[in-house]
Amino acid sequence: MSAHEGTQHPISVYLRIWLLLFVLSAFSYMVDYFHVQGLPRWTLIIVFMFLKAGLIVSIFMHMKWERLALKLAILVPPLCLLVLIGLMAIEGNYTFLTRSVAFTP
Repeated sequence: MSAHEGTQHPISVYLRIWLLLFVLSAFSYMVDYFHVQGLPRWTLIIVFMFLKAGLIVSIFMHMKWERLALKLAILVPPLCLLVLIGLMAIEGNYTFLTRSVAFTP
């Protein structure tokens, strides 16, 4: 047995994911084509973006076949940063509203 031996995934997996990414990109462009506006527009764009990013990370970066410890080591710190960014955005909004109430004549 060779020291560099590993599993090789069939090319059909990559082709199916590539096709799915193409379809999700087409849906994302359709949001602009049909002139969806407001909150539904941004919600759809963000959903399609996260779906495409998840597929790319899981399949093309081989995260799907990694151990749980490595997945957690890679995914938990950015999630913690997102939670902290959300908390600071709430705090900043509260501070802005408090100042605008206190300093308006």
